Amino acid sequence: MRYSLLMNYSEAGGAAVSPEALAEAMAAFDAYAKALDDAGVLLGADVLQPVAASTTVTLRSGSLQVQDGPFADTKEQLGGVFLIDVPDLDAALAWAEKCPAAQWGTIEIRPTGVYFADGKWNQAG
Repeated sequence: MRYSLLMNYSEAGGAAVSPEALAEAMAAFDAYAKALDDAGVLLGADVLQPVAASTTVTLRSGSLQVQDGPFADTKEQLGGVFLIDVPDLDAALAWAEKCPAAQWGTIEIRPTGVYFADGKWNQAG
């Protein structure tokens, strides 16, 4: 079963995170990604740029609207995602518990409904 581990946490400003803390976090994420990969469950991973770099697109009544920044103003932002393929929710929970972001944010575990691969849409599960 495919699951997305969605990492949500407050974005700290550049000055709020020391170089040492940043290096420690990067090392923790590197080890986590390698553990997922070594276990053969990692399908992909992205750590996103700060929400200030985002652009929101909507199409309402035939009119394209482009807006800098996020659609919603929230305390926590989507910071990244790990896409994994594991047997069940219990396995996804076990991997989410090991995610470094769980120490300072929230990991949302969401099963995939359908996915696109090999030129077609596939039912997950």
